[in-house]
Amino acid sequence: MNAWAPFEWIVALRFLREGRMQTLFIIAGIATGVGVIVFMSALLAGLQSNFVNRVLAAQPHIQLLPPKEVARALGPSADLPPGTLQGAIVQAPLQRFKSIDQWQALVVQLRAMPEVRFVSPAAVGSALAVRGEASRAVTVSGVDPALYFRIVDLPDQIVAGKARLTHDDILIGTELASDLGVSVGDKLRVSSASGAASTLTVSGIFDLGNKAPNQRNTFVALRTAQSLLGLAGGVTAIDVTLNDVYEAERLAQRISAATGVQADSWIATNAQFFTAVRAQTTANTTIRVFVALSVAFGISSVLVVSVVQKSRDIGILRAMGISRGQILRLFLLQGGLLGGVGAVGGTALGMLALVLWQRYARNADGTPLFALVLDPSLFLAALVLATLTGLLAACAPALRAARLDPVVAIRG
Repeated sequence: MNAWAPFEWIVALRFLREGRMQTLFIIAGIATGVGVIVFMSALLAGLQSNFVNRVLAAQPHIQLLPPKEVARALGPSADLPPGTLQGAIVQAPLQRFKSIDQWQALVVQLRAMPEVRFVSPAAVGSALAVRGEASRAVTVSGVDPALYFRIVDLPDQIVAGKARLTHDDILIGTELASDLGVSVGDKLRVSSASGAASTLTVSGIFDLGNKAPNQRNTFVALRTAQSLLGLAGGVTAIDVTLNDVYEAERLAQRISAATGVQADSWIATNAQFFTAVRAQTTANTTIRVFVALSVAFGISSVLVVSVVQKSRDIGILRAMGISRGQILRLFLLQGGLLGGVGAVGGTALGMLALVLWQRYARNADGTPLFALVLDPSLFLAALVLATLTGLLAACAPALRAARLDPVVAIRG
C-alpha cells in the first residue's frame, strides 16, 4: 500500500495515528454533531409534513370562487352647475349566490398548467338537514367523487358505511350524525334557501379529525347539489391540488390575475399555521448552522494544536524538499478525513436514533406519533457537508503550516 499511496496521504494518516486520542475525541465530537443534525432534520421534517397533511386532509391547495361584487360610485351628474361639490356614500353590495362564469373552459385551462395535479368542480351552498323534529344548518358540497376523492381522500375518513355518492346519497360527519340521531341507511331531508328539497340516504359517515367540519360538512353528488341549490349546471367552486403545496400562494395569485376569479390558497387561509411552519424551519436551520460551526471550530482547534506539535517535523519535511503546496494539502487531508469519518459515524448514529424514536415514541393506542421518512439524500447531504466543513476548518491551520520557515521550525 505504501508503494503507491501518495505522500500527503501517508503523512496525514501518520499524524492522525500519532495523536490518536485527539483524533478519536474530535471524530466522536463530529459524529455527535452530525447525528444531532440528521436526527433533528428528519424529525422536524416528519413533524412538519404531518402537520401539513393534517391541514390539507379536508381542503384543496387552491380553491377558485366567483369574483366578489364591488359597488362603484357614479360620476358627477351633468345636471349640476359647474363647480358643485358632490358627495357619495358607497355601500358594499350583497354577495349573490352565483356560479363561476365559463367554468368548463377554466377547468381545461387549469389542467393544462404543469404545476396543477388535479382539478375538481364543486357546487357548495348552505342548507337545512332535517330528521324528525331535529334540524341542523349544514354546508352541502356537490362533487364528482371520481375527481374530488383525488383531492380529499374522503374514503379513508369513512368510519361507517361507504363513500358512495349516487344521486340520492349523502355523506355526513360524525358530529352531525350524533346531533340528528342518524346512522348509515337512514333518510335525511335536505332543503335549501331557494325552497328546493331532497330526501337523501346516508351512505357513509366520516371523521375529518375536527369537530366543526364533522358537524357542518356534508357531501352529495354534483348533479344533486346543482338541483338542490338551483345552479342548473353551474358550480360555485373549483378545487385544485398542486405538485408542490408550497407554491399554492404564488400560483393562486397568478390564476386570479389571469382569470379574474377569486383564488384562495391554503397558505392564505391558514396564515397563522404557515407562519408557525416557517418559524419551525428557521429554527431548525439555525440549530444546524450552530452545530456545524461547533464541529468546524473543533476540527480547526485540533489541527492548530497539531501544527504546533508537529512544527519540527514540518520543518524537517520542508528541509527535505517538500513543497508548501504539499504541506497545505497534508493538513487539508487531515481535516477532510476527520470530517468524513465523523460524518459516517454521525449518520449511523442519527439513523439509529431515528429507528429507536420510531419504535418507542408511540401514541396511547400504540401507533407511531407520526411517520418519519428516512430520506437517503439527507444522509448524503450530511456526509458531504461534514467533509466540506472539515476541509474549510483545516484551511487556516494548513496555511499556517505551509508558511512555517524550515530553519525556525527545526530550531523550535
